[in-house]
Amino acid sequence: MVDFVRLQGIVRGQLEQDRTIRTVTASGPTLEAAVAEAATLLDLPVRRLEYEVTEKGSPGILGTGKKDWTISAYERVLLSKELEEDDDDDSLIDNFETPIIEDLDGDVFIHLSADGVFLKAIPPKGRGKKASVQDAESIIQSRAVTEFDEDMVSKIVKDSAGEYIRIGDFEHKPINDSMVTVDIAEGEMKAFITVTPPGMGGCDISMETYLSFLRNNRVIFGVSEEYLRDFADRPIYKEKVQIAEGARPVNGRDSYIQYNFETDQTKVKLREGSNGRIDFKDLNIIKNVVENQPLAKKIPPEAGTVGRTVTGKVIPARNGKDNPLPLGKNVHMGDDGATIIADINGQVIIVGGKINVEPVYTVQGDVNLKTGNIIFLGTVIINGNVEDGFSVKAAGNIEVNGTVEKAELDAEGDIIVHQGITGKNTGIVKAGRSIWARFIENTIVESGNMVVVSDGIINSQVDAYKRIICQGKRAHIVGGRLRASEEINAKILGSPTSGTETVCEVGIDPKSKVQLETLTVSKENMEKQIEDIQRNLQTLINIKRQRKSLPEDKEAYMRELMDKRSLLSTDLQKVNEDMAKIQEFLNNIKVRGKVSASSKVYPGVKILIRDAMNDVRTEYRAVTFILEDNLVRVTRYEEPDEESQKAPDGYTAN
Repeated sequence: MVDFVRLQGIVRGQLEQDRTIRTVTASGPTLEAAVAEAATLLDLPVRRLEYEVTEKGSPGILGTGKKDWTISAYERVLLSKELEEDDDDDSLIDNFETPIIEDLDGDVFIHLSADGVFLKAIPPKGRGKKASVQDAESIIQSRAVTEFDEDMVSKIVKDSAGEYIRIGDFEHKPINDSMVTVDIAEGEMKAFITVTPPGMGGCDISMETYLSFLRNNRVIFGVSEEYLRDFADRPIYKEKVQIAEGARPVNGRDSYIQYNFETDQTKVKLREGSNGRIDFKDLNIIKNVVENQPLAKKIPPEAGTVGRTVTGKVIPARNGKDNPLPLGKNVHMGDDGATIIADINGQVIIVGGKINVEPVYTVQGDVNLKTGNIIFLGTVIINGNVEDGFSVKAAGNIEVNGTVEKAELDAEGDIIVHQGITGKNTGIVKAGRSIWARFIENTIVESGNMVVVSDGIINSQVDAYKRIICQGKRAHIVGGRLRASEEINAKILGSPTSGTETVCEVGIDPKSKVQLETLTVSKENMEKQIEDIQRNLQTLINIKRQRKSLPEDKEAYMRELMDKRSLLSTDLQKVNEDMAKIQEFLNNIKVRGKVSASSKVYPGVKILIRDAMNDVRTEYRAVTFILEDNLVRVTRYEEPDEESQKAPDGYTAN
């Protein structure tokens, strides 16, 4: 219990606290939503709030005239520290929602029908004001009703029972009755009504009459009786108001596969050790599984939900499609007909949309004359180097614990090189997914996803479908041409001393760009051939025109040239069509390409984003180049996206 003296001290303390109260304004479609928003802004539970309604909301009429609630809220000051301690578990209380009472004034409604004058009063809510007899009499007078029971009016207002009660008679003039029309629109998916106001002595329309009228006009579905009841009390006149809405059909979800292994290699974050090198110990690109391990399960399709028009017509829905299990190699279907199980120990990969378990082929030393070239339908692990002149091709991943020299690596999956790649200008490394290496030097590199390097990329041609990331203490990109659709991000771009050009191009699909360049060369060659043929043909035609004829061998040669020209023209047309398709695809790429350097960008670097170019002439520090208004702009440095810094588990760059 709090005594009077103590209460005085509490009040004084409250006054002091009131001076520091922080007030926020919040809004929402309902009062509850506005209060919840205020609680979030103040970082308080709802039960600790005090608020005042500054603007009442309105649900509108099926979306028309909708208005949000607006409140002014602040923290409620507790009476004492002891009162807080009385709560045995304050966190438990916070888990219960405090009921919110809307502050609504009471109201009075009048309804004129052939049976007489009826009155209804509803009580207020929360801190709302009660309706008065004067309010009732005012609304009665507005309808020119003179014969009514005043005592009954007082009782109705006092009781506020929310029901219509007869209070008297009026002189009914049917010609002045309120009228309603129905309009069914949008393929019978919506129904609208337009109501005319009653004239002097005219009757109102009751909810039951509205329902009957709608049914008689074929509107039998999608009508909210609660809304219609409110509309009958508060009609909107001379406006087209939506009164019903059909239900759209919902197609069932197709069956889908729930995987028991990670299908996205970027879920694991790339880590840099204290020595500045990327730590590949926990990269986990290769997903190892054991025999009889469940790999995935098919979730069955769902039935569709039919729709209905406002006139009650059924709109059919499509049931979900039952797709077959994506069974690949070395897996089988479980007894339940839905689970995919591994047949062998190995690596689980998805190839062509199917789940496969690939065995792993391990080379204990170097790839050299002893091993020969390697072609393997699985994952290859090389514990040594790949020497000059040899190739390794794998349907899975390739992991090299040493160095890749002037060699060729080609994998449908990922390629991980623990040391680096020294291609000596002829080495080629291609991966269907991502490439991870300590450094890349004088090599042609193509990746279907990302290229991630810790130390540097030097004088190399690197194409990545998504990103090229070169981040580490010695992470330089110097010389060569790098292309990616989304991002190129390094510590340093270019060199203060090197005269080699460094070109960074983003916002394009590198593979499509290469195809376009190849087609351009083919087009130029064809056009040159056609031009040469046309020149020779014209010479023969001129000779034939002068001599009236040609020797048989010259005539045959002319026909040969004409046939060759026709074939080349057809091929040229096909090349032009292919180039147009690729160019359209490149023009419609939606990615936001960017080039970033966390430390420096030296003069001499060329930045290309789509068709715009920036030839860097001054040194920049910690910047990102983006495309804005078809120009390359320089902005503050942006860190690589989180997924760009993720790497596979189980490998370490030494």
